[in-house]
Amino acid sequence: MAPDRPPTSDADLRERTVGEAPPHEAPIALAEYDPRWPGRFAGEAERIRRALGPVRVEHVGSTSVPGLCAKPVLDVLLVVADSAAERDYVPALEAAGYALRIREPDWFEHRMLTRADPAVNLHVFSAGAAEIDRMLRFRDRLRAHDADRDAYARAKRDLARRTWRHVQHYAEAKTAVVEDILGRADG
Repeated sequence: MAPDRPPTSDADLRERTVGEAPPHEAPIALAEYDPRWPGRFAGEAERIRRALGPVRVEHVGSTSVPGLCAKPVLDVLLVVADSAAERDYVPALEAAGYALRIREPDWFEHRMLTRADPAVNLHVFSAGAAEIDRMLRFRDRLRAHDADRDAYARAKRDLARRTWRHVQHYAEAKTAVVEDILGRADG
């Protein structure tokens, strides 16, 4: 989201959410880095591959960066041939314990499925989607540059203290710092 764009509206969230989209109306709970997160990701990657076969699965988001505070929810990136072709992967993932929650045809045909134990947000994109590279560049920059990781952690902590109508609004509020860090990664 562009820094000057208003937060996603309730109507927009309802439109792209599968099922209910209740407001959060609270601060964001961040946890200190947990060294068990990579092992939990490995377990989820295995679960996904058992369901779908040999697919590209990456650990992304704050839980993928050693030393970074995070919402205690694993962000997992799954690359499929065509994320719009839900019939090709959603039933198998549902059988493996995931639930389709987000459908965003206007943003790289992004789909997000969730799982509760462990808490997982599974982001699905089609091979070649530009967002895949962007997510991996950001993760790799934070892993390799302590100053950027620490700046991102400060921004997250400051923002997390606020009350957010939806968690998506917290994510959108981080756009400026994310873009700043990506600018250095690309520089």
